Amino acid sequence: MIIRRDVFQAIADPIRRQIIDLVAFEPRNLNAIAAAFEVSRQAVSVHVKILAECGLLVVAQKGRERYCTACLESLGEVSDWVTQYKTLWESRFAALDNYLENTKPQKKSHATKNSKRR
Repeated sequence: MIIRRDVFQAIADPIRRQIIDLVAFEPRNLNAIAAAFEVSRQAVSVHVKILAECGLLVVAQKGRERYCTACLESLGEVSDWVTQYKTLWESRFAALDNYLENTKPQKKSHATKNSKRR
């Protein structure tokens, strides 16, 4: 059975998001990545494999080490998806602000209050 993974599955796990954070600015070898976590090296390798399958990491052999480099272009898909809902909610909140502004009670002026007392 072949599992089709996508970028949303890749970033769903907090460890994978942290791995992306680690390699976003400079490539790191697997040992350096594994040292940053309190899980087994085997578990980190599985996370790296998933990130590579989703196109978020490129793993290259350099001598005896495997180095991971971030390839974050596919996060644009996540950004596009989030943006549509951000736009939707911003318009709803703007409509709510407008409604609340138009329905709030009008403040009576100081002069009006004094003229009613007389």
